[in-house]
Amino acid sequence: MSGHIAPVNPPSLMKPVGYSHAYEVKSGRVLFIAGQVAKDGASQVVGKGDLVAQFRQVCDNLRTVVTAAGGQMTDIVKLTLYVIDVDDYKKRSREIGGVYREYFGKHFPAMTLVGARDLYDREDGCMIEIEGMAVLA
Repeated sequence: MSGHIAPVNPPSLMKPVGYSHAYEVKSGRVLFIAGQVAKDGASQVVGKGDLVAQFRQVCDNLRTVVTAAGGQMTDIVKLTLYVIDVDDYKKRSREIGGVYREYFGKHFPAMTLVGARDLYDREDGCMIEIEGMAVLA
């Protein structure tokens, strides 16, 4: 992780597992990342019906956006995850966690998981959408 951002996890709050309570921005440029779904460069849904495969594609898309702006995954300070089925997400959390570590290592931005009744690309088979914010040095 770069020195331009730092996690804030007050000891008086519950210990965060897999996320941080907040991130302090010390310097840098802010990159707002639009909601990414499991579509590849040809607009094809990757992993129809497979939340873990879709999570991997979304992480790939996030990495593509961040690196195009000159950053890296550890510059991401906030993620909001929207899923059609929270129960499915929880059941697959070990597998999702494994994919997460492939992209983020031990970097845990501030995160929010939201159960969404619908996503814009649901009709195409998308089960998850993730938006974020990064601070680039």
